[in-house]
Amino acid sequence: MEFVHFDSEKTPFRLQRSHLRFPLPLKVPRGFRVDQPSSWPSVEGRLEFVQGELRYMPPCADYQQDVAATVVGLLWKWVAKHSEFIVAANEAGMMLGGEARGADAAVWRKQEAGTHRGTFRRVPPILAVEVAGEDEGEGSLREKAAWYISHGVRYVWLLFPRTRTALVLTADGEQRLKGRSRFAAAPELPGLRLTAQSLFSQL
Repeated sequence: MEFVHFDSEKTPFRLQRSHLRFPLPLKVPRGFRVDQPSSWPSVEGRLEFVQGELRYMPPCADYQQDVAATVVGLLWKWVAKHSEFIVAANEAGMMLGGEARGADAAVWRKQEAGTHRGTFRRVPPILAVEVAGEDEGEGSLREKAAWYISHGVRYVWLLFPRTRTALVLTADGEQRLKGRSRFAAAPELPGLRLTAQSLFSQL
């Protein structure tokens, strides 16, 4: 992927992806309001608003998109038997503490999520799931997991497709899983006992 950049003379030149560090801060456009999705710029990729910055990530590559779809499918099967919950995906937007971020998948208790309003949800999900992409290492995902937990998310799953490894983080500790290792029981998510390998079944 290449990005077009302009120098002081307004002459376009190509900026190689290898020269960039993601997430890439963008200039906040005029009229931007973090709580109004319609005021966010339209880009081919993903945006979040954190620490006063509008942050850009490029579109997901094949590893990430396949694992994200698998996770949503497994969570959807579980929600079909537990109608008191809802599962969201497609950069599931949430606005917590004045900042807006999106998860690859998230689970809310339906009563807490409230009715649809066409904007970001303002209560933390019980579970947020992040799948590592080509531009994200464990360190950056741990930073995002810490943000989730500090804003009230009970469980964060970090999934690493290349190593087929899952990391479960809570305020009390963490659990790393691989292969047939099964996620520890979560009282707030009754019956959700997946194995690590099930999350990577499309790879």
